[in-house]
Amino acid sequence: MAENAATPMRAIRVDKVVINIGTGASDEHAASAKKLIELVSKAKPTYALSRKRIPTFKIAKGTKIGAFVTVRGPQAKELAKKLFGAVDNKVKLSSITNNTVNFGIHEYIDISGVKYDPSIGMLGMNVNVSFSRPGLRTELKKRSAGKVKRSHRTISRDELVGYLSKEFNVEVAGA
Repeated sequence: MAENAATPMRAIRVDKVVINIGTGASDEHAASAKKLIELVSKAKPTYALSRKRIPTFKIAKGTKIGAFVTVRGPQAKELAKKLFGAVDNKVKLSSITNNTVNFGIHEYIDISGVKYDPSIGMLGMNVNVSFSRPGLRTELKKRSAGKVKRSHRTISRDELVGYLSKEFNVEVAGA
């Protein structure tokens, strides 16, 4: 396994960062969530729409129930560093699964460089950071798709813990 670690194709990289804020049936809360996500990520977010009618919560199909954004590329790595800093570079081991790290930020003022805005109010957000290895596109592309071994496709929890501590200086509680 030591010889595989030096192989550039075994390197781990940030694939994407998804920020999600669920607001419920209120359109004004969804608008402020969208504004907040744009402020944090510097990317254009979109509304999350309900897929079905839930009368208990007074939600009709197609109602704006939140906002989210997906950031990829070099901006994703920078955003991930900023968001890990908001949780003091500490993540629970239970929030790490194969290829992903999920965590929540209770108040957006914890993120460095973001100040409180009275028009937004106080909101928290869910963050999902997804990781991959080079060569995964071989399997995902539509034309002439190839096969990628499971061992290359899947990044184990232990590998991810090591990568997070080395690359992002993240301490994993319970590891």
